[in-house]
Amino acid sequence: MIQKTLFAFVLSGFLFTCGSTPETTQTEETQQEETTTETTEASKENAFGETFQPESYISYGELSSQMETSDSVSVQFVGTVQEVCQVKGCWMTIGDQANAEQTPIMVRFKDYGFFMPKDISGRQVIMNGYAYREVTSVDELKHYAEDAGKSQEEIDAITEPKEELKFLASGVVLLEEE
Repeated sequence: MIQKTLFAFVLSGFLFTCGSTPETTQTEETQQEETTTETTEASKENAFGETFQPESYISYGELSSQMETSDSVSVQFVGTVQEVCQVKGCWMTIGDQANAEQTPIMVRFKDYGFFMPKDISGRQVIMNGYAYREVTSVDELKHYAEDAGKSQEEIDAITEPKEELKFLASGVVLLEEE
């Protein structure tokens, strides 16, 4: 009998405590969300993925130079969007505005966690993440060509894998059009 009474008392205390905690937490979370929304409202439409401060970024050419002596490098870099996946915006290729002959870099997004607008070709972006080299299979190259809206003739012309410089972006800032 004493055990049942003690159990009921402990259970009611637990339920009372649990019942009051979420109200406080809910209020604090709401206030925090409102503050965050106010401070990021202006930059939100041009920032994708994880937030970062684009302060010490390098050019596409500098990234290419660093990758000549390294397998991978964590970096922020700036480049020009050449293509964006026209299905979802789930990848893009970035080129060097100063050197049009340089091979574009394939950019994918960390954990498939965000997508880019499909109409940003020609725009400048600053990306935070890491660059690495990888061999891309024929099937994957054909898939990217389909996503980019290439013709069947262009897709069929892809017959060999390709070693490429790639970038896994955790965050992207789309710069204002000039």
